[in-house]
Parts: sequence; structure tokens; C-alpha cells
Amino acid sequence: MAKHQINFPAIEMVTKVESGQTYVWDALRGRYLLLTPEEQVRRHVLAFLVSHCGVLPHSIAQEYSVKINGTAQRADIVVIGSDLRPAILVECKAPDVNIDKSTLAQAVRYNAVLGARYIILTNGHKHICAEFKEGQYTFLKSFPVMVYSTQGVEQ
Repeated sequence: MAKHQINFPAIEMVTKVESGQTYVWDALRGRYLLLTPEEQVRRHVLAFLVSHCGVLPHSIAQEYSVKINGTAQRADIVVIGSDLRPAILVECKAPDVNIDKSTLAQAVRYNAVLGARYIILTNGHKHICAEFKEGQYTFLKSFPVMVYSTQGVEQ
């Protein structure tokens, strides 16, 4: 990953090489995954959500199924809140993929089904965070911080 530096704190990843390809251990899913540029971004986002945003590891779902017009799609990361509903939707892209209107449109389509309060778009060096409230998205200056309670998730 030479072209773009990841704009998250450094993390340690458990990796292995098989048949010339690098795999990374995913502790949440309990298996090795091919370490693609997008997967490297996902590893950093997951670590950041837990270490800096108060997200509980057991509340994280990866490759979360979203049905759009009868077609199965998958959101990269969904954080489930105390109320057992999606609270944060995260779309990860490889560092060389621009975060633009089409990326935002993808997340908004997924969130029209999921109804998460927050969406996060990242390619590892550019991050866009937004809150969905009262029928509209408001862009945030930082990642949301989760507070878990019996009443749900709050920022």
C-alpha cells in the first residue's frame, strides 16, 4: 500500500502468507481474510471504532446484508446499538478509490433500508461522517462516539 497513507492510528495485524498472498486475522469473525487494500482500511476502521469511539466489539457486524429492490447487497460494517437496531453504517473503500457523491449515494441507499443514525465513509485517508436526523443528513467534523444505555445509543 504505497500510494496513500492510512489516516488512522497504527494497528498491529496478525498476518500469514499462503501461495504468495497475504491474509489477515479477523478476530471478530474468527478467520483469516485476504488482505486487500479495502480490507486494510476496514481493519483500521474497526480498531478505531473500538479504541476511540466507544464501540463494543460484540456490537459490530461485518458484511451486513442489506436488501435493495430485492437484490442482496452488503454494508461493510454496521454497529448495532443498545436498542438492537443499526446505529452506525460504515462503507470502506480502498485508498485509491475516491470518496465522492457515488460513495455517499451508496451509503444513503443502504441506510434508507437500515435506518442507522450515523454513516461513515472512508478510504483510509479521507473520512466523511454524517448524522441522519429528522429526515436529513448533517455532516460532522469528527467520528461519532457511542454511549450504550438501556435507552439506546447516543452521541
